[in-house]
Amino acid sequence: MKTLAEASGVVARPPGEVFEDVLRRVTGGGHPMRTEVDRERGFLAVQGGWWYRGEYRVTADPGGARVEHRVVNAATRGRWGVPLANRFFVGFRRRTSVAFARLLEELATSE
Repeated sequence: MKTLAEASGVVARPPGEVFEDVLRRVTGGGHPMRTEVDRERGFLAVQGGWWYRGEYRVTADPGGARVEHRVVNAATRGRWGVPLANRFFVGFRRRTSVAFARLLEELATSE
């Protein structure tokens, strides 16, 4: 799988709480997605459509919890078309980064 966008940051909350909050937020959107959850490793993946896979990792950090997000091309057919199609969505990496920054803000203020 090829990485298309990445972002990371730290939230001043315990990793277990942050992981559960991320899990609730990314699986509660109403879109049909397959999920992969490994609480021990702090890993969550959601996959939908023909190419999209979003991976999240939440680990301990001196500042609280480090949250990492990666968007990868998970296409099994037509994999070559994903980067081409995404060129039509100019600013994909920037939008991913902005949305992730918003997620970090929300996680920081969540109770």
